[in-house]
Amino acid sequence: MQVSETLIRTVVEQVINQVRQSSAAAATSSAPAASQSSAYGRYGLFLEVDDAVRAARAAFEELRNRPIEHRRRIIEHIRRISIENAVELGTMEMNETKIGRLEHKIAKLQTLGEKTPGVEFLKTECYSGDHGLAVIEHAPFGVIGAITPVTHSLPTITGNAVSMIASGNAVVVNPHPSGKKVAAEGVRRFNQAIHADLGIDNLISLICEPTLETAQQLFKHRSVALICVTGGPAVARAALNSGKRAVVAGPGNPPVVVDETADLDRAARCIIDGASFDNNLLCIAEKQVFVVASVFDAMMSAMERAGAVRLNAPEVERLTHAALSKVGEGSDVHFAPKKELLGQDAHKLAAAAGKTIDPSVLVVFGETTKDHPFVQTEQMMPFLPFVRCRDFDEAVALAQESEHGYRHTSIIHSRNVSNMTKMARAMDTTLFVKNGPCMAALGLGGEGYLSFSIAGPTGEGVTTPLTFTRERRCSLIDDLFILGNPK
Repeated sequence: MQVSETLIRTVVEQVINQVRQSSAAAATSSAPAASQSSAYGRYGLFLEVDDAVRAARAAFEELRNRPIEHRRRIIEHIRRISIENAVELGTMEMNETKIGRLEHKIAKLQTLGEKTPGVEFLKTECYSGDHGLAVIEHAPFGVIGAITPVTHSLPTITGNAVSMIASGNAVVVNPHPSGKKVAAEGVRRFNQAIHADLGIDNLISLICEPTLETAQQLFKHRSVALICVTGGPAVARAALNSGKRAVVAGPGNPPVVVDETADLDRAARCIIDGASFDNNLLCIAEKQVFVVASVFDAMMSAMERAGAVRLNAPEVERLTHAALSKVGEGSDVHFAPKKELLGQDAHKLAAAAGKTIDPSVLVVFGETTKDHPFVQTEQMMPFLPFVRCRDFDEAVALAQESEHGYRHTSIIHSRNVSNMTKMARAMDTTLFVKNGPCMAALGLGGEGYLSFSIAGPTGEGVTTPLTFTRERRCSLIDDLFILGNPK
């Protein structure tokens, strides 16, 4: 698969050559060291929300008086550090969070450093006519408050920082507590490089001991002009109820539909590539697959040919009990993934199901019913439930039901353009992928720009520097239109 080659081949060599020394470095730096703790208040590291916001505001005021070229230089430092330190920082994130796959932690930092859009994405618009000239500029908000997830702790900060600083903002990050150490280390390195070059500190500020309370303080702070959230339903709701404008990347449960015209072997390879990336931690990843009955058995065989391992019905049920639990109360009772298996390798899921498989296997899968907990839950682990469907229309209907109206991501494998169109209209998702793995929707093996903040609930889609700007119009009346005749 091209995506695997372009994303992973180079980093695997780096992992083999460097991961031992990187692991040693990560072990010594994964906790806030004495030298780091003594530097609170510098290089973006803060204990109190007020202090972090105040410092970010000062950095913003400094940046707004600098030329656009300085934003480019700042972004180049973030890119360089993300790419050059990807092995060390990716290893640190893996050691701290203990979820996902190391080679993909590294790949995420590298690709975000390379592909996140920067200053070049900002475009000034101009209208001219008999009544003069109007210029539309895209101005910064000021200080942005950001919440980042444990699934992509430093990568999300990297991508957001590039986009937000490109548009002239500063940002204060409340990271997920389980990814706070690598987040702090990355932010420290970014700020050190920026300060050494341009004398600006704390453009990216971070709460080193994040809690729900610090997140709420950030949401309510009068000097925070915009909120950007990447996380689950609870934090998304909190952002939307904050009273401020919010850019919210909410939950997803992306379904896949395979119809009778699909190239089944290609579909199997794509599904495995997408569902296995970072052990299915991506919110856009393939979570459940609906296959028309006429090719269902052939599709299951294609999955096995592509290297996935099938679980039988008793094994699927054992895995369900081991991997999912009921949470909530009353009408809000639902299934959620257990931490013990979230983001773990496929062979660990198989062991929980009572089956021994080779550690190199990327995905396990099995047949389930349409209402099975694995179908209805965003499980974030490399097990895929396959549902047998009467025909294409039923497959789309079940896919729509399982996506829960998040309008996040959906995927189809088909050669029938009419079927593609029908599903696209029915799902109405922010991302719709045809005949490829989920990552292709973000430019990883497909076309387009890259971002790890995909704002579905608030409608911005895959975020860019323009997402974090406010539009200003400057009008000059009755002058500077030189093509027409004067009155």
